[in-house]
Amino acid sequence: MRDVIRAQLKACTAGDAGQAWSEVTALAEKEPNSNLPGSYKADGDTVKIFGFTGPITPAAVLVGLVERRQGMTVLLTRRTESLSSHSGQISFPGGRIEQADATPMGTALRETEEEIGLAPARVEILGRLANYVVGTGYRITPVVGFVDPPERFVRDEREVAEIFEVPLEVVMKRSNYRREHMRIKNVERSFLVLPYGEYRIWGATASILANLRDKLSD
Repeated sequence: MRDVIRAQLKACTAGDAGQAWSEVTALAEKEPNSNLPGSYKADGDTVKIFGFTGPITPAAVLVGLVERRQGMTVLLTRRTESLSSHSGQISFPGGRIEQADATPMGTALRETEEEIGLAPARVEILGRLANYVVGTGYRITPVVGFVDPPERFVRDEREVAEIFEVPLEVVMKRSNYRREHMRIKNVERSFLVLPYGEYRIWGATASILANLRDKLSD
């Protein structure tokens, strides 16, 4: 299974996760990834709708694939209710770029270790997916990798309320997704929702999972 996924992502990755942030950002600004459902078509969209005057902030998340006896899973977290943005939502571990981060891979691995205690040595990076621009002013670069999970994750209780995994077979089934709509500042927005048990995976997280699904289905 790993070999199949590794070969598939290598053939259709959006780029090298070890590419310098400056290069990744320059590419994103030149060719915005408007093909992802729910992603803003360009940085200008977020300025127009939300009134941002500053530049979009680069961020990276880890789309971690875990091989279990029951099959492959995707690693996710539920954010705490006390966070100022996206509180209580389902997300990938990750966060905004910091000055010392040279690459999206570096950002994703650093943030993942801080949030759930996963050492970078336990991750085999496979590549990156298309960027996703969110209304809170971030351009998310998803970094995909195989995760060798520790016996126990150690979460940052200030940021992470729960760590869980969704089966890849659930992610891969197109009929599991539905589309919902919301008006934001008098603009109609469309986004994907992927229900899984008690979890409502939606927005950027659901769209990134759908993009992963499409890449593995090609």
